[in-house]
Amino acid sequence: MEADGIKRLLEFLDRPIQYVKGVGPKRAKILARLGIATVEDLLFLLPREYEDRRTILSIHQLKPGMKGLFMAQVWSARVTGTRKPIFEVVFKDATGIVKGKWFHFRRDQMEKTYQPGRNVLVFGDIQLNRYEHCLEVIHPQVDFVKEGEKKKGHVLPVYPLTEGLGQRELRRIQVQALKDLKEVRAEYLPLELLKEKGFPTFYKALREIHYPLEEEPQHLRNRKSPHVRRFIFEEFFFFQLALALKKGEVAKERGIVFQVTGPKFKKLLESLPFTLTEAQKRTLEEIRGDMASPHAMNRLLQGDVGCGKTIVAFLAMAVAVDSGYQVAMMAPTEILAEQHFLGMRERLAPLGIKCALLVSGLSRREREMVLSALGSGELDVVAGTHAVIQEDVEFKRLGLVVIDEQHRFGVLQRATLRAKGERPDLLVMTATPIPRTLALTLYGDLDVSVIDEMPLGRQPVKTKVVQENQREKVYQFIREQLGAGRQAYIVYPLIEESEKLQLPSVLEMYPKIAQAFAPYKVSLLHGRMSREEKERIMREFKEGRIHLLVSTTVIEVGIDVPNATVMMIEGAERFGLSQLHQLRGRVGRGSHASYCLLMASNGPSHVSRARLKVMEETSDGFRIAEEDLKIRGPGEFLGVRQSGLPPFKVADLVRDAAILQEARETAFALVKGDPRLEDPQHRGIREMLKRKGYHRGLELIDAG
Repeated sequence: MEADGIKRLLEFLDRPIQYVKGVGPKRAKILARLGIATVEDLLFLLPREYEDRRTILSIHQLKPGMKGLFMAQVWSARVTGTRKPIFEVVFKDATGIVKGKWFHFRRDQMEKTYQPGRNVLVFGDIQLNRYEHCLEVIHPQVDFVKEGEKKKGHVLPVYPLTEGLGQRELRRIQVQALKDLKEVRAEYLPLELLKEKGFPTFYKALREIHYPLEEEPQHLRNRKSPHVRRFIFEEFFFFQLALALKKGEVAKERGIVFQVTGPKFKKLLESLPFTLTEAQKRTLEEIRGDMASPHAMNRLLQGDVGCGKTIVAFLAMAVAVDSGYQVAMMAPTEILAEQHFLGMRERLAPLGIKCALLVSGLSRREREMVLSALGSGELDVVAGTHAVIQEDVEFKRLGLVVIDEQHRFGVLQRATLRAKGERPDLLVMTATPIPRTLALTLYGDLDVSVIDEMPLGRQPVKTKVVQENQREKVYQFIREQLGAGRQAYIVYPLIEESEKLQLPSVLEMYPKIAQAFAPYKVSLLHGRMSREEKERIMREFKEGRIHLLVSTTVIEVGIDVPNATVMMIEGAERFGLSQLHQLRGRVGRGSHASYCLLMASNGPSHVSRARLKVMEETSDGFRIAEEDLKIRGPGEFLGVRQSGLPPFKVADLVRDAAILQEARETAFALVKGDPRLEDPQHRGIREMLKRKGYHRGLELIDAG
């Protein structure tokens, strides 16, 4: 691949938009409102629609309600009306007339332009004027045709616009950029790859997307055209290439060789009051195999709520401590970190493993004691939130990093924690079932273990959508469960009342719930409480001293109270399906029949009802996650910006799942054949990897 050509292309794409002929500083400011700063931004402002102007009709073929293109002559032009003047042009051909009307015009300019007898090509929305009994076009687009000139119809792009910028002007600027691109004549993907996939060149793909000459507009609209598919594939391909490079280099890293049959591991396994499921045993062996190998572990442990991931992670921690190493476990919320810490205290502390909690809620003295013990090696295991990756946190001998609910953290946060040790093993856990397309994108550099089996005795949770008018009936059912010795949760979407969101809040409703369920002990739990208070309430709930817990979503993950059998969720339509599934997973953890009641407030919409029906129909977390992804899209599905997803401009993770798989296979095969991308034909790929911000993968191989 010609290096000069690639360089010229990249320089051209980086050119500030104001230097495109006909733009200038003033128009550049207007274009900036559309997010266009460079030529590349302009070229990838893809049409939102196409106007099919290929068929030139005669006037008698025009029908009200259609967008029509017709050839005619100017028959007459005049101003009508006095209070609100209208400029009216009568267009005529051998088959009839159409009136063109303008409400905003300059009279002298229009009279000079629309001289009777001039030939015109007119396009616009055809309407029927019932008062004048004729067809008309309001503010039509008109091209003037010279005598004897043959006019061909064509397909025109329709772009998103901003104030001060019209379609014609934006099309003209786009045409100029495409002309300039044609002159550059460069391509960064190997021609062999283009041929194999049936993709056009960079220039041809963009030209055809903006001004289709060969392609049907419908194929461009539904993203079936090879011209659009090229860029969908490309976006996935470069991201997967970076993952493949990273995975290849991590696999070669010399890691810690752990002793996987040490005394603490054996003692923990023997002390468990239950038998591991076959799925737990299989994933544990995969993890131990990684830990015993000379290469650093980089593994994702995925499984539905309640499948028993945490105990597998605790067993891995015992392996690390047996070998003289420390463990750091990071969770996205303080309450989840606290739950993990309580679990460690119950399972690991009796083995002589020293555990601590590190969250922002600690006092300065407590924090300093934890930091000192980590630095000296006195502490074996620490559970915490983002506090674990702060600069002043140092470990004496960090050997294993465990990250829970990884999708809530970014890739950089994962890397920051790993950097606190000498190539420690990494175990990433998620109880949120991640659809395959997202898993390939978020975790494409990890080996995957799945716990796809529930522990014996776990009860299926019966789920029902209930309405406001059934509230008393629902309360009576909860009272019956409490009377039978069980416990329950009622979860609210907000802590406080909100003027914008007409939803029940936990602070508003708690006194009413406490009164409605007297004499049972009702307690309140939410994220703004102190750590000590949250820990005390959870301990009392687990011990059965609290019967009903009124809470926000802080109990979404990590809470294990086998005696709790009812989960009532207020304002259920406001939650994502995956979050509802997580909340539902807090019940059904013991041997008693369990229930999840989804209270929909203020008559949910048709879409909300359909979503909640999915919860009634299935407890399969992966099916729920797929539905959630379709409904909300990747960004909202994952919640937060730190999800680690790249900003795809053309590709869509839901619609283009098959192309993602194809791009992944191609990327990994290419890295297998050329692990350092040294082949001259891959020069363009290297440059574009850097350009797209995936240079970290290249830094790994360049440093090797």
